[in-house]
Amino acid sequence: MALKPLQIDIVSDVVCPWCYIGKKRIEDALALASDVPVHVNWRPFFLNPWVPREGITRDEYLTAKFGSPEAYKNIAGRVVAAAEEEGLQYNPGSVKRQPNTIDCHRLILWADAEGKAAQMKQRLMELYFRDGGDLTDSNVLVQAAADVGLDAESVRKRLATDEDVERISADAQEAADKGISGVPTFVFAQKYAVSGAQPADQLARAIRQVSAEINQAA
Repeated sequence: MALKPLQIDIVSDVVCPWCYIGKKRIEDALALASDVPVHVNWRPFFLNPWVPREGITRDEYLTAKFGSPEAYKNIAGRVVAAAEEEGLQYNPGSVKRQPNTIDCHRLILWADAEGKAAQMKQRLMELYFRDGGDLTDSNVLVQAAADVGLDAESVRKRLATDEDVERISADAQEAADKGISGVPTFVFAQKYAVSGAQPADQLARAIRQVSAEINQAA
């Protein structure tokens, strides 16, 4: 008998470094539990809902959030090291602009219609954390979409409208209403939530346990 697929909702933001790390860990976990059928949904979250649509300078952001750019350096070191352990690059010094991420989440939603949500999210995170890309620049976003195989002109036109702005905002609000305040949060079978970038083996164990439970109940 075929196993019922396990739904995994991943609530995260593209400018959250632990979400960048967590994405790699959940993908490693899925590889460890590759015999378990899953359906993954990438759900939006606004780590910094107060940042305006046009974004702000990185120094303004670090001052508002941590007191000063210098104060962030100690925290950043730990995150850079954790990213390196996963084979990821985080270059905090290269980030010059802090974006509002609603347009990034719109791109992920549109990519999802073509089965490319994970690739779109990865591309945006690499641009931001590794390359210091300006995610407030529509040209950067259009190129990122083209990089994963979306139609550049179509994306450019859609970004210039308010298409799906309300939907993304409502989805992010729903996560907050459910009590999700820290990301990444992995929600298994719409029942069990695991918060934080947990190690891959722990996530794989959770995938197996919840899959077994939903299939016993089926």
